[in-house]
Amino acid sequence: MPFTQRLTCTIDDACEVTGLGRTKLYELIRAGRIVTTTIGRRRLVVVRSLLALLDANMSN
Repeated sequence: MPFTQRLTCTIDDACEVTGLGRTKLYELIRAGRIVTTTIGRRRLVVVRSLLALLDANMSN
């Protein structure tokens, strides 16, 4: 399945596709710029919010 069609991804997947480190990714999560959801003990990144962040940065 293409990444853009996925609903969520892991933190590691998000780091890989964006080229960001884990520390920066967690900073963006704390700032509310990336949306996550927790299922059990697993934290998943909402792919839509990741794409929106990248689109906003490309527009600047």
